Amino acid sequence: MTTRWNDNDHYGHMNNATYFEYIDTAVNGWLIERTGADIRELAAIGIVASTGCDYYAEIGFPATIEVGLATTRIGTSSITYQLGVFRAGDPKLRALARFVHVYVDADTRRPVPIPDGIRAAVESLPKLEG
Repeated sequence: MTTRWNDNDHYGHMNNATYFEYIDTAVNGWLIERTGADIRELAAIGIVASTGCDYYAEIGFPATIEVGLATTRIGTSSITYQLGVFRAGDPKLRALARFVHVYVDADTRRPVPIPDGIRAAVESLPKLEG
């Protein structure tokens, strides 16, 4: 993913809140690619229930970033992802994020089991100790 001009804040680096946009895009883009489904149209949808991020080094515009994706927990209705954010071609970890999806019925918004196709895709990810 390529950073955008407006990602930078007054300090000349990507604003902390912007990382969450890239993290959300990485998770959902990966799910769409792996499942072949339009995840917005499923009977059960993943709603973000919790996020967190620790920052280790700056990224700014212009830059290409890469996001590594793993899980730390796969429950009945929730998935906890761990994401590493890197500048492309540089192994130095820039940020480490946590992202929790809770699957809910698209109409009632009540928790439901993770859809089978989503679960199968996510189970293929590396599993880290959480």
